[in-house]
Amino acid sequence: MNNKHYSNAYKKTSILTASKSEILIMLYEGAIHNVKKASYCIEKDDVAGKGMAIVKAHDIINELSNTLNFEIGGKIAEDLEQLYNFMTDELIKGNMNNSVESLKSVEKLLTTLLDGWKGAVRKGSKNENTQADKK
Repeated sequence: MNNKHYSNAYKKTSILTASKSEILIMLYEGAIHNVKKASYCIEKDDVAGKGMAIVKAHDIINELSNTLNFEIGGKIAEDLEQLYNFMTDELIKGNMNNSVESLKSVEKLLTTLLDGWKGAVRKGSKNENTQADKK
């Protein structure tokens, strides 16, 4: 077997065994990776690569939007939906106009959200550990 096969098997196992918060973080990281790749492809005049990277980023953002729970999330879910819609619009602009600036705005938003989720996960883990210590 080749290294790519092992890499794919590792990724699949990582996803299948990940918690919901770990999957959320993987999705954000994947979206950021693809937005960066699309920007790079624009700079290198790689139209096909740009298109594929933007589609992947768009699909991930779509998935994030589709998993919003408005009953539990309330205003936060509504705000996230607006951000995801804005990012989708910016991805389309970036694709149609070869605009690295549009893609950079998406990258910045995704990075900010990723940092927030990572902080929330750390805080949640810390609280879980504190509760376990009290038992």
